[in-house]
Amino acid sequence: MRILLVEDDAMIGKAVRQGLVAAGFAVDWASDGREAELALANGVYDLVVLDLGLPRKDGMALLATLRGAGNPVPVLIASARDAVRDRIAGLEAGADDYVLKPFDLDELIARVRALLRRHAGSGSALLACGTLVLDPARRTATLDGADVALSAREFAVLEALMQRPGAVLSREALEEKVYGWGEEVGSNAIEVHLHHLRRKLGGNRIRNVRGVGYRVSED
Repeated sequence: MRILLVEDDAMIGKAVRQGLVAAGFAVDWASDGREAELALANGVYDLVVLDLGLPRKDGMALLATLRGAGNPVPVLIASARDAVRDRIAGLEAGADDYVLKPFDLDELIARVRALLRRHAGSGSALLACGTLVLDPARRTATLDGADVALSAREFAVLEALMQRPGAVLSREALEEKVYGWGEEVGSNAIEVHLHHLRRKLGGNRIRNVRGVGYRVSED
């Protein structure tokens, strides 16, 4: 899952980015509103963590532009603006949640996961496809009740596929979900991860739809 972090404070941004990456997310970090606006035009993000007091374009203005364009990406405001009227304004402008600085990083990550579940229409913290079950919070996978050891990249690829079981994702779409800015991506990196996943989960668990992409199967 790929997140855009919009934060101009270098210390906060670095800490939040590290925490989200450690939790298994691909994270791009924009330090001003204009940079974030350009990044959001790509439409590759699953969620935005948004500060309000930003240079070049204020967070509320960025949110208004985002919702005015019909972009439904979940937005979690993380701001020091603690007045009730500010929180109400943020939520009414289209934010999905609002957390006050200073915040606990574990709570922020829990809120991120909750928003992603809500956006996907799931009340469960687990992702399941037949007897294959992922726990994104604990970064664990089980098949037929037995633990399956996955690397961080393998887990990220499988999580992207299991967010929408049966849906077909192209190699490019999987790269966008798994890798952030500045990360080197080999031309066959996704195929290598999929090969390892098939070896661990069984050859029929991830299907190749020729010329289109890949999907996860209950078989």
